[in-house]
Amino acid sequence: MTILKRIGVLSCGKMMGALYALMGLIFGAIFSLLSLVGGLAGLASGEDQAIFGVLFGVGAIVILPILYGIFGFLGGLLTAFLYNVVAGIAGGVELQLQQT
Repeated sequence: MTILKRIGVLSCGKMMGALYALMGLIFGAIFSLLSLVGGLAGLASGEDQAIFGVLFGVGAIVILPILYGIFGFLGGLLTAFLYNVVAGIAGGVELQLQQT
């Protein structure tokens, strides 16, 4: 058994930021596609404000990865910091590792 006593706060923040930015890119692409289809359907039916849906969808593919990445980074920092505090009191998480 191995005990995980401490997590690198900045390292965890960087990993979580990168993972959440990737998820934001995926969700942004899906949201963009749905908004684009809805906006184009609105334009085809003659609605004047449907162009905002199209622009909002295109903006989502840029904005969501940035926001997800920032909040993922901050969440990773907070999670690692709190884990280190609690691990100092409770002793950490036991891991069973196998060397190949």
